[in-house]
Amino acid sequence: MATLYTIGLDYGTNSVRALIVNVANGAEVAGAVWNYTHGTQGVILSRDPNLARQHPADYVKGAEITIKQALAAAKKSVRGFNAGQVIGIGVDTTGSTPLPVDKNGQPIAFQKKFANHPAAMAWLWKDHTGVAEAAEITAIAKKMRPQFLAKCGGTYSSEWFWSKILRCLRVAPEVFNAAHAWVELADYVPAALTGMEHPKKFIAGVCAAGHKAMWNAKWGGYPDAQFLSKLNPKLGKLRARLTPRVHSIDRAVGGLTAAWAKKTGLPVGIPVAVGAFDAHLGAVGSGVAPGTLVKIIGTSTCDIAISPNTKKLADVPGLCGIVDGSVLPGHFGLEAGQSAVGDIFNWFVNYIQPGAPTTASASSGTSRDGARRSATHEELTEAAAKLKPGESGLLALDWNNGNRTILVDQRLTGLLLGQTLYTTPAEIYRALIEATAFGALTIINRFEEYGVKISSVVNCGGIAEKNPVVMQIYADVTGRPMKVSRSAQTCALGSAVAAAVVAGAHKDYATAQKRMTGLKPKVFKPDVKAHATYKQLYRLYRKLHDAFGTKIWKGNLFDVMKELIEIRGVVRH
Repeated sequence: MATLYTIGLDYGTNSVRALIVNVANGAEVAGAVWNYTHGTQGVILSRDPNLARQHPADYVKGAEITIKQALAAAKKSVRGFNAGQVIGIGVDTTGSTPLPVDKNGQPIAFQKKFANHPAAMAWLWKDHTGVAEAAEITAIAKKMRPQFLAKCGGTYSSEWFWSKILRCLRVAPEVFNAAHAWVELADYVPAALTGMEHPKKFIAGVCAAGHKAMWNAKWGGYPDAQFLSKLNPKLGKLRARLTPRVHSIDRAVGGLTAAWAKKTGLPVGIPVAVGAFDAHLGAVGSGVAPGTLVKIIGTSTCDIAISPNTKKLADVPGLCGIVDGSVLPGHFGLEAGQSAVGDIFNWFVNYIQPGAPTTASASSGTSRDGARRSATHEELTEAAAKLKPGESGLLALDWNNGNRTILVDQRLTGLLLGQTLYTTPAEIYRALIEATAFGALTIINRFEEYGVKISSVVNCGGIAEKNPVVMQIYADVTGRPMKVSRSAQTCALGSAVAAAVVAGAHKDYATAQKRMTGLKPKVFKPDVKAHATYKQLYRLYRKLHDAFGTKIWKGNLFDVMKELIEIRGVVRH
């Protein structure tokens, strides 16, 4: 009997990946990556640092190129492989990344008059131009529909669906008026592959709709027209043009069209699963289950947990949503995250450009021509690993790109406290790592404060895969073992798992995850002594967190610098 495979399409911030996976054992037999060609590393930017857009032409072209390249690679790596063995496709994308479409469901950026108009393109997840609109949505919802906010952490974000659409209406009315509707990237790609783009056929995923657009079956789907009209009458009218068909990932949008089959070489009609966000399917690919928190760590993080929908679950302030079926059917999906993690490390290396640490192999810290040489991530990590917790006397806040959870405030900024005339780049680098770990612990604590027990943490993404120092610091700060997903491509793998379920290769997600996912044998266990020091530092972190991040804090920061010095003295003694 022929081996069967599925394809996971993973749309990231800068590129799209196609991964071909054996449905029997999760073996990743081939893959391909294509970088978006529009803008700077695939992102259209402007003088406004909050603006980030993408051209939808890259999404279509990327699917064709990566599928064809992945199939070609599979033929080389697997004896006897042929495209006819592929039985389904799953799709994950960034989000919230909505794009305006015409009455036929086609992106209006495909029209000549809007081809170069940034507002007509996809509004990438990290576009924060709608800060004022998000605040207005939050304020009105508090008065009119508090239940809407209760399911998305109490604050609506500028990263989300309605903030971006309202912003477009105000700054680019010509684009808003030309659009029949707005759709998420996670929903557009499956529709395009199956010919289901037309509004009368279009299917949206509950993942995007629930977490970013305040969709909930309890109040009839999307926010009601009266509420939206309070923001702007045109939003109220738009509501009627959004699809009533919203489903979870255990069903297919449709079958691959003949046109796409011809483009790629895949069989006509193979099912394409309902789309979801990268982090949510990354959690699926990491084996998420009740009690397990999955941390997708990259430039930012997204933290995903689930809870059976048979049990009552409290509304959790500061989360990016509690949505029934957004991760796995039969479970509430809970999303949290940090707006910057790897991006903070990159900022320090690429913008501050600290000098290379002195080592036996690079004693001068200079290049051959005598010029000062900037440190690399690897050098700084190696030097930071030699430091003990608290040894530097430094403490940082991880808000260089705002705070996603638990404060939901994109206007917050980073902070480094405790530096002296002798502070080294390695000490700062370690403090930045520790700050992101403290932010991670704050999220875990918020889950548990509201009855969502976190007994296991599984990490995935490039940093988890490549940087054991970061993983050990996370274990020491949180006091929990850090596990790492077996796959380096968990989002694409999760999409392939979804494809296997809708194609009937596995009867349900529990079975599919058991067969297709796994963990690396190495587990990073917390050091008791290090954890004790970090408990002291975390108390100071929370003091800074609450002082700068909340309106209700009434304390005094006089002791923070002194305590950092005291901790430093004890550790160095």
